[in-house]
Amino acid sequence: LGTLVAVCIVYWKDVRNLIVAAFQLLFDIIANFKTWISNKKNGEHTAYRRLINSAYKKFVVLILITTIPTGIMGVAFSSLIERASQTLLVPGICLAILLRISDTRPSGHKKVKKTTYANAAVIGVAQGFATFPGLSRSGTTITACLMLGFDRAYAVKYSFLASLPAILGANILELRHFDAAAVAGSSIAYYFIGMIVAGVVGYICIKLMIYIVRSNKFQYFAYYCAVVGIIAIIAYFVKG
Repeated sequence: LGTLVAVCIVYWKDVRNLIVAAFQLLFDIIANFKTWISNKKNGEHTAYRRLINSAYKKFVVLILITTIPTGIMGVAFSSLIERASQTLLVPGICLAILLRISDTRPSGHKKVKKTTYANAAVIGVAQGFATFPGLSRSGTTITACLMLGFDRAYAVKYSFLASLPAILGANILELRHFDAAAVAGSSIAYYFIGMIVAGVVGYICIKLMIYIVRSNKFQYFAYYCAVVGIIAIIAYFVKG
């Protein structure tokens, strides 16, 4: 939740416009449904409202499409992900996957208008795989965006805005483990401290990621991940 707040602060104008567009889209859908009923009932031919008539409305739909495969994979692989988190081997292998391929791609030009719904689905699948420990969600989705020909700044924005429903969904799923014992004593204070620290660090990391991707320095992030991943794999075989 702390990271979610950080994303909202960095992209607050986009988040605000997306929320407004989402409600407009909902109202248009309701209006079209009423028109459909009226047309059927009275034999009329009243025209329907055009649903996707702005960039932000399309952006809302794209993010929803991205969220669907992520949610399905997160639920379907939840037990596997939990088991994978209990060993150093899986995170080590995931971390060792180099993301340098993103820097070998020429800068794309795709933004919202040219982004297809199939592109959104592919990014959702990439985000779904990133639920495995060791795979950076932002790194994986940004790489997927760049491979699809997205503009670099837009790729970063899409990645972080698409994380909002994923983060909310993950928190809602975790609520099933929440009980009175979880908030006993000083636990609440620890939770809030953790959220604040996560929010501050998340804000700094998002700003840093924007700079890294825009300046074509993603390979340094890849080198870092590879080194840490190799160390984790060696530690797994040394310690067992």
